[in-house]
Amino acid sequence: MTFTGTASPSSPSCALLVIDMQNDFMPGGQLAVADGDALVALINRLGARFRNIVITQDWHPLGHISFASSHKQLKPFDSIHLPYGAQTLWPDHCVQDTYGAQLHADLDLPRAQLILRKGCNPGIDSYSAFLEADRCTRTGLAGYLKDRAIDTVFVVGLALDFCVAWSAQDARAEGLTTLVIADACRAIDLGGSLQSAWETMLMAGVRRIESRELFDEWPSPLLA
Repeated sequence: MTFTGTASPSSPSCALLVIDMQNDFMPGGQLAVADGDALVALINRLGARFRNIVITQDWHPLGHISFASSHKQLKPFDSIHLPYGAQTLWPDHCVQDTYGAQLHADLDLPRAQLILRKGCNPGIDSYSAFLEADRCTRTGLAGYLKDRAIDTVFVVGLALDFCVAWSAQDARAEGLTTLVIADACRAIDLGGSLQSAWETMLMAGVRRIESRELFDEWPSPLLA
């Protein structure tokens, strides 16, 4: 595949967006995504080719509204209606200043310039790196990328059918060329959420690629 109209990862106009590679999403974590830890080495290899890297980090306060434990007689993966719409309830995860909220210890992205923490508002969930779940509250990432003259993002991480997908769709809505590196993501796949996420992303104009295509197109790592 040739990335017609898409700049090389080493271009100042491209960024790698690394979503939620945190301990609670790894095997054994509070909201584990199968094989999530298998992505770390690949994401490190990808990161060596990018000049610009942004990392996101779920950073929930205790008692967050998205936690099933915050709602009597409800359990993880139940759904409720909140003022901003439907909300899936999750096990307590990525609580601020806990081990589960920390990035995976082997994640090695020394060129990362920004770690963006999301989900900090106790009354609103936040899947996307760009907008919280009320679809009004902005994280500031769009402005950061615009100010850096970044017009293309490659998205990787966890989980493909939630935070990756929402981030990719919002990146497109901001006018960014958006590519999801499918083999550098893993999904929860809750009730068909994976297929639905891909359908929605592709309809929004998100491009699906594999890491081998990127390595074939740009085989040389960015020099330090």
